[in-house]
Amino acid sequence: MSIVIERVTVATPEIAAFIGAHHAEMDGTAPPESQHALPLDRLLAPRVRFFTGVLEGRIAATGALAAVEGEHEELKSMRTDPAFRGRGFGRAMLRHLLDDAAARGIRRVSLETGRDAFFAPARAMYAAAGFREGLPFGSYLPDPHSAFLTLALPPASAAAPSRAIMNG
Repeated sequence: MSIVIERVTVATPEIAAFIGAHHAEMDGTAPPESQHALPLDRLLAPRVRFFTGVLEGRIAATGALAAVEGEHEELKSMRTDPAFRGRGFGRAMLRHLLDDAAARGIRRVSLETGRDAFFAPARAMYAAAGFREGLPFGSYLPDPHSAFLTLALPPASAAAPSRAIMNG
């Protein structure tokens, strides 16, 4: 089976439901002021590049890159549908986002994720990709519920892919 990753610029009911499930899944993992997932309208804002990974006509994964400053972007809304977890689709989305950022000259990608046990698989995936824990960035403040991770990217060498296909 193959996942096809494409940029999204318009909301659909399926995307809205997927993002709604993303927010619902995080309920109880941290106090509301420590949850930083973007709502769908902000994922579709001009300074954000939002992607879905579709498998057999169904959204399997999402991910986004939001501008922080200059050559620095933030990874947002990484989620794999629970029915598709453990099949490499999250890693495929992460690779696509990092390739997209590097091809556009972005030199640093950071992210905020939770410290709750629910986020342990995500933190492990980011660590395996080379992300290292660091200080809060952008407008984030220190928060005991948050882990702040960052990755330096190599200089751009090729155009960003508009579609990525991963066999899983």
